[in-house]
Amino acid sequence: MHHNGRHLRAVLAAGAVATTLALAPTAVAHSPAEAPAAARQATTLVFDKNQGDPTNSRLSVYQGKKLWATYRAGSGTGVKNDCVRNKGWMPNGNWKIKLKSRTYNGEYIKGYAVYLQDMKCSKRTLTRTEMFIHSEMNRDGSSGRTETRRWDGAGDYKSNGCVKLHPTDIKKMFRLLDRIGWPTHLRVVS
Repeated sequence: MHHNGRHLRAVLAAGAVATTLALAPTAVAHSPAEAPAAARQATTLVFDKNQGDPTNSRLSVYQGKKLWATYRAGSGTGVKNDCVRNKGWMPNGNWKIKLKSRTYNGEYIKGYAVYLQDMKCSKRTLTRTEMFIHSEMNRDGSSGRTETRRWDGAGDYKSNGCVKLHPTDIKKMFRLLDRIGWPTHLRVVS
């Protein structure tokens, strides 16, 4: 697993342009030289896949070089091949964020969800579709009664390839990104 500072700095430097989203404009106009430091720095979302245990990986939020938060996250069922549909982990690369919602109402995914673009796997033999950052919950963010809507423990970090977070963590991440600015992409590394 690449959680050392040197690796993440390189990831951030390589992906900073692709993962930039300007913060919401403030009431006071600034020239670029006068803009507050926080407004000039990109927000970056990095998913670092754990080679030893894909269900114990990390999703980190950066603004510039500042680490704001790191959450445990999983991807896949333990299969480290990104070209296996519904079992393999998420392919490396910059995934464009298509939609973010606190009340997503998909067939399988409900509640807090970040919908990502389709992307080819590393061997280019398969396009991974219907990929999200999500959790297990009801559409309104509450815990459900069935297993697919209720977080039961570490086994729930398994997914069909999506990045999966604990319900509390995805809610915290949404609040943080609402405050510091949303990135335009998720950068996936291993």
